Amino acid sequence: MAHALDELIADGVAGRRVLVRSDLNVPLDGSTVTDDGRVRASLPVLKKLADAGARVIVMAHLGRPKGQVDPKYSIAPAARKLAELADFPVAVASDVVGEDARAKAEALADGEVLVIENVRFDPRETSKDDAERGAFADELAALTGENGAYVDDAFGAVHRKHASVFDIAHRLPAYLGDLVKRELDVLTKVVSAPERPFVVVMGGSKVSDKLAVIENLIGKADSLLIGGGMVFTFLAAQGHSVGGSLLEQDQIGTVKDYLEKASAAGTEIVLPVDIVYAAEFAADAAHEVRPVDAIEDGEIGSTGLGLDIGPESAKLFAERIRGAKTVFWNGPAGVFEMEAFAGGTRAVAEAVVASDAMSVIGGGDSASAVRNLGFSDDQFGHISTGGGASLEFIEGKELPGVVALGA
Repeated sequence: MAHALDELIADGVAGRRVLVRSDLNVPLDGSTVTDDGRVRASLPVLKKLADAGARVIVMAHLGRPKGQVDPKYSIAPAARKLAELADFPVAVASDVVGEDARAKAEALADGEVLVIENVRFDPRETSKDDAERGAFADELAALTGENGAYVDDAFGAVHRKHASVFDIAHRLPAYLGDLVKRELDVLTKVVSAPERPFVVVMGGSKVSDKLAVIENLIGKADSLLIGGGMVFTFLAAQGHSVGGSLLEQDQIGTVKDYLEKASAAGTEIVLPVDIVYAAEFAADAAHEVRPVDAIEDGEIGSTGLGLDIGPESAKLFAERIRGAKTVFWNGPAGVFEMEAFAGGTRAVAEAVVASDAMSVIGGGDSASAVRNLGFSDDQFGHISTGGGASLEFIEGKELPGVVALGA
């Protein structure tokens, strides 16, 4: 049984150094944070600890620097955003477990927070070798000195068997952060006891990324609405031409099998009836709406790229969503970053907001999409901070970070 953060607070943390794994893996434009959702989500636990007098050391990653120090992946912009939003002092170390991190950790006063540099700058963080990861975890733990503790509040990383997520939990008294607990509670309800009708909206570019999720949801979801680039493998499996659209030829057989299984299991797979086809992948590309069975009839012709679901499909999806009691949405319906191809994703978001359903946005691109399209977090029941982690949970996989905490 995992120990909750409140147990650590009750034991007393004043004067103690507490290592917190947070998720500050935010999108950047240069050194500007373009979506601070994960930073905001990390604040409550850090504030709770700081208010209780803990000396907090934050570990986090940003991007995939491949075990090398790379300035473009520095945690500093995310740490600056944290400092801007926080009402407690935030310092930043210029290294991970080096001289600066050790000195600044040692100098922390009660209620102060230190963010160390991107843990993925150290190749041992993501090593497949248990001993290498363990050695790094020992150095991270050493930052806390005597009587330290560890809190995992980074749901976006719990599906990784990394030193700052998995190994560290075996080296210090370990506690479940409030954010991770909330994510697990919400997703457990979605998977185990959803109110029905239970509608799942799946998007994103590749069907191969979502196959295990789809398979696990067959027989559990009442309806699976498929959009995004992955839809073209489904349409091809039904015998439709998809022009020059993204198509995973090697997955057509698997998708055909899923269509049959879903029908037998009582899960309706709902596919688009029209598509927005473009002459090229560009924001200002010539584009037109065509029914899925008539791509060749349009001016763009059989080489067109499908970049969004069409307006009739958006209505069809919205109708299913409005009738749902539980909605899980992972992946945009189209290339939402380009206004001409954002209509499907916007329609899905509007339908989710308008429904009475318990709604869960499964992190990643879906979370970025709703924020970039002007929706606020409080319009949805729950926006997950971990796209990959939430998908693996829905797949039914064990999450190493959660296992390490005994949750």
